[in-house]
Amino acid sequence: MRTVDDLRNILARIDGRGYKAYKDLQGAYAYPRLTLFIDHVQGDPFASPSKIRVRVPGAVAKLPPDLFADRGRRVALQDFLIREVHHAIRHVCRGNRGIGKSGLIAIDVGGQEVLERTAMVVTPQWVEARLSLGLPAQGRTILGRQAEAMLCQEVPEIVERALKWEHVDQERARTFVDCVDNQESIRAQLDALGLVAFIADGAILPRISGASDRPLSRERAQPFHAPASLRVSISIPHPVSQDGRLTHSLTGFGVPQGVTLIVGGGYHGKSTVLRALERGVYPHVPEDGREYVVTTERAVKIRAEDGRSIERVDISGFIKNLPYGQETGRFSTDNASGSTSQAASILEAVEVGATTLLLDEDTSATNFMVRDARMQALVHKEHEPITPFVDRVRELYESHGVSTVLVMGGCGDYFDVADTVIAMQDYQPLDVTEEAQRIAREFRTKREIETTSPLSGVTSRIPVRESLDPSRGNREVKIEARSVEAIAFGHEVIDVSGVEQLVDVSQTRAVGFAIHLAAHRFLDGRVNVKAAVRSLAELFDDAGLDGLDPYHQGERHPGNFARPRALEIAAALNRLRTLRIRE
Repeated sequence: MRTVDDLRNILARIDGRGYKAYKDLQGAYAYPRLTLFIDHVQGDPFASPSKIRVRVPGAVAKLPPDLFADRGRRVALQDFLIREVHHAIRHVCRGNRGIGKSGLIAIDVGGQEVLERTAMVVTPQWVEARLSLGLPAQGRTILGRQAEAMLCQEVPEIVERALKWEHVDQERARTFVDCVDNQESIRAQLDALGLVAFIADGAILPRISGASDRPLSRERAQPFHAPASLRVSISIPHPVSQDGRLTHSLTGFGVPQGVTLIVGGGYHGKSTVLRALERGVYPHVPEDGREYVVTTERAVKIRAEDGRSIERVDISGFIKNLPYGQETGRFSTDNASGSTSQAASILEAVEVGATTLLLDEDTSATNFMVRDARMQALVHKEHEPITPFVDRVRELYESHGVSTVLVMGGCGDYFDVADTVIAMQDYQPLDVTEEAQRIAREFRTKREIETTSPLSGVTSRIPVRESLDPSRGNREVKIEARSVEAIAFGHEVIDVSGVEQLVDVSQTRAVGFAIHLAAHRFLDGRVNVKAAVRSLAELFDDAGLDGLDPYHQGERHPGNFARPRALEIAAALNRLRTLRIRE
């Protein structure tokens, strides 16, 4: 292994030469208290930045073992350290030095959610940060002295500030890890308590704006408080402050299994609650306001998606007898309507293990949700192929164990099928279940239930491996996350704008590569969608996310990935227009 002096000598030798000479830097370098790995050197100043890793021995970092004693705490600690590195970069890096990405130092840092990422690895032996670095140039001429300042001064200073326990804010680190640990402890208790979610008293659900996921200030926001009839207490392993006292149990709103309706006037917080629940499938950073909004990991947000593709999904429980005899038991289309897309999304989610559906009438197809008595009288059932969701929602729970949380502001027909009705008033929840049931008895809707047969069992679909082709041009694998909402996959673009629980572009990137990995390793003509995504989850649990890089060899920077859920991987797979399912 070369030394840091060797690195300085190489930089002095190539100073002023053409940019390609930077390739001489690739390799490992021993510093006095760390090791630098230069894994990939960019081809020019405007190309994707170079990839480096900085590894600090455990005996030097001295991170307390209890902070990474199990997988959940390790992920939390890694996320905390990523944020520390990001903060250190902002204080240490001198910024642009030349053209293009010259002078850039970056790490893949997240937002309000805590996600497992390839950007940081903590083991008992060492801690390693994976960084992007823009090697400096003027035109295509190497700026060797500036590169030396970055690699030999700034990178070690970033490490000193962020990866050594003696220089980290230790109390904040413990608070961060313990907070995530508490959230995962609550999540593990939900099923046994008969809940699909929990919202702690005092939670701050509103955000600054629609363009920011940061919390509204406590001076402007209304803290959430559970209605007394639905307040539960949940034990946690680490004490937190609630109502001005330290406690090992949190009180709050336990969202019960079954059918829960959230009603209320406009702008009173219905959709804000649902948004918090859909994001509650991930742990959140302390002081987010929603750090103790915890949702079962098997909850899926469902919406209508006009124009999406559907491949051989049995939607006959919701839609059948289409004009011209179109088959709905194995329904396929390249251009779904709002109702067919929503039906397919529900059944695809249940197929891979979803146990809770989250829906908002604002993003649902009206004709899929309900047909009132007047419309039933005008358009007879024999001319209406849709069995509305209102007539299936109880059956989904009672026969298939799938709960629903539904925001509804304009249709009281759901009062007949709801177990729990919550009215949001001035951002506060009121339990109005008894009142809603009384209204349902007194004001009969006179609509007829339109189910004619039980909802069929969940389809088990087997993808054709050859239909998942990520190649483009002379590249065997060409996959790119264009945004959180779009994945370039070979010649196709997967539109995942309707997959609303993807929260980070590195997650979306991971989804694209996960589809390829599943096709490469698990899909052999016998494995169904559910088994494939479960195998991916087990692989990530055992080996981390580095294997998502199809060219990964040994210990190299694999690129920036954040872990997605199996449910989002399956959702993206189902939206790939080339997907084919075995007959």
